[in-house]
Amino acid sequence: MAALPSLRQLSYLVTLSETLHFTEAARRSFVTQSTLSGGIMELERLLGGVLVERDRQNVRLTPLGEQVVARARVLLADAQDLMRLSREMSEPLTGDLHLGIIPTIAPFILTQLLDEVHRQLPKIQLHLHEAQSEKIVEKLEHGNLDMIVLALPFETRGLKTAEIAKEELVLVYNKADQQCVRAQSLDDLEMSRLMLLEEGHCLRDHVLSACPIGERKNDHRLKASSLPTLIEMVSSNLGYTLLPKIALQKHIVQYHPNIEVKQIHDAPTRTVALVTRKSTPLHNEFDVLANILQKITA
Repeated sequence: MAALPSLRQLSYLVTLSETLHFTEAARRSFVTQSTLSGGIMELERLLGGVLVERDRQNVRLTPLGEQVVARARVLLADAQDLMRLSREMSEPLTGDLHLGIIPTIAPFILTQLLDEVHRQLPKIQLHLHEAQSEKIVEKLEHGNLDMIVLALPFETRGLKTAEIAKEELVLVYNKADQQCVRAQSLDDLEMSRLMLLEEGHCLRDHVLSACPIGERKNDHRLKASSLPTLIEMVSSNLGYTLLPKIALQKHIVQYHPNIEVKQIHDAPTRTVALVTRKSTPLHNEFDVLANILQKITA
């Protein structure tokens, strides 16, 4: 049988692909630079091709290197799941659990989530990671996260998904905005005054899926980096926005008496979901977390 690449060699290559710097990749891998370089050179010898192009100024992956990195990420994630499977069989519902949550959900569930996890999973050490949807899906696929909470529709690329709650987005506007006061549907609103989150937030995409704003690449409307900033912009009567009900249940607008909220016809919806890899051994933890999330988002 031909010699096979080791997981360590593959991890060196993946880390180098993330840093494109041998010294930094070696530091993150807790080895010397010569050890990391030697591991990658041996990997190239085993695979029979150049994976990394090097010169004094730049490090870049070859096309073969990019393909190997993509497959290596899957193998490394599966290897981590294999290690977790052994622990799960001997000591279920124990140890570390890394959970990713998107910013338009995290602030509104964390207190209840932490309380319920502490009560129902006392031997689990929960580690929370907040990031936008694309980033936490990527980290989940790479094995850096065990599970994630995000809002659908979003491409989950064949991952295991449990739908938690479906929620309609509601109109949030300044009381002085007479057009919004009279509006009963999206058709009654001036789309140029719709304010959104910045690119990368899935809530932005959920709103745009239902709002005919024309050519998106030329969209120059006001944008915010977070929900609190968006609320401040509405409070200043710069325009209106659409927000998920979960944000309103936690009184995100309570300090702005000049803001009004109402349901409108044909409003877009989103679905809160818990997602993990199909290879995960943490099936019990997944089911318990799904039940907790259903309870606190009801």
